[in-house]
Amino acid sequence: MTPETTRATQTAGIAYAGSAYLLWGFLPLYFLLLQPTGPWEVVAWRVLLSFVFCLLLLTVTRGWPALLAIVRSPRLLGWTALAGLLIYVNWQVFVLGTLSGNVVETALGYFINPITTVLLGFLVLKERLRRLQWVAVGIAAAAVVVIVVAYGHVPWIALTLTASFGLYGLIKKKIGPAVDAVSGLTLESFWLIPIAVVQLVIVATTPVGLTMGTAGWSHAVLLAFAGVATAVPLLLFAAGTRRVDLAVIGMLQFLTPVLQFLIGVAVLREPMPPERWIGFVLVWIAIAVFIVDLLLAARRGRRDTPAAAL
Repeated sequence: MTPETTRATQTAGIAYAGSAYLLWGFLPLYFLLLQPTGPWEVVAWRVLLSFVFCLLLLTVTRGWPALLAIVRSPRLLGWTALAGLLIYVNWQVFVLGTLSGNVVETALGYFINPITTVLLGFLVLKERLRRLQWVAVGIAAAAVVVIVVAYGHVPWIALTLTASFGLYGLIKKKIGPAVDAVSGLTLESFWLIPIAVVQLVIVATTPVGLTMGTAGWSHAVLLAFAGVATAVPLLLFAAGTRRVDLAVIGMLQFLTPVLQFLIGVAVLREPMPPERWIGFVLVWIAIAVFIVDLLLAARRGRRDTPAAAL
């Protein structure tokens, strides 16, 4: 592969991954546009329409053989079912947080998610943590303690988001390349169909009822777009991670919580008392340490890699 081809591949990877994180960053505004649809109905449609969209993608990309190969493996099916439950928890808590005026707290969850992922690698995969990684974990833990003690509020939305997405990523790492992005999302959505149907039935029995088709055609189109809004960033992310180093992905992923934080503070005017600012500043210091460690590790990796033969 020529240097020009390598640069083009990396540029494309950054564009794909960056687009995914930008779309995820703007998701709170999209879900707010879906009002008066409540969080339980939103996630139910998100599951069902993601499944439909994935079926279309499988047909267009001729991905059915890959899916059928996964279906014949009970081990892979089990992992996709567990991944589906975790991503459901993540989706539901994220929408609940967004529609209840807690966008800033959802941003906190995604700010500390990379550090949580590193910690899970140490606890579950027995990976060794570098010194700066331990420092980042410690500062992030201190930030959560400050928010709990000084702000007087356990950030359950943030903690649930980071735990669910961290474990989801761990399962994806366990599965590896055996499950491609489209097949994985198809099966994860498939396992969640019963939950989505039950949620729609329950919502239909409430005084408000289901809102699909009752709030005008523009609202119905936006709600129908939920499947695309779910699947497209995941597919862009998968395309990006195949083309660039994890160190680059590690830095790009902070686009999402930065955008969510700005939306919560500047657009939605969510409260930010001094105690909360202190907690966030600590988190940002932890992130700075984390990024420095990524850069140093990448530099060491380049120095230790032999030059390619000409």
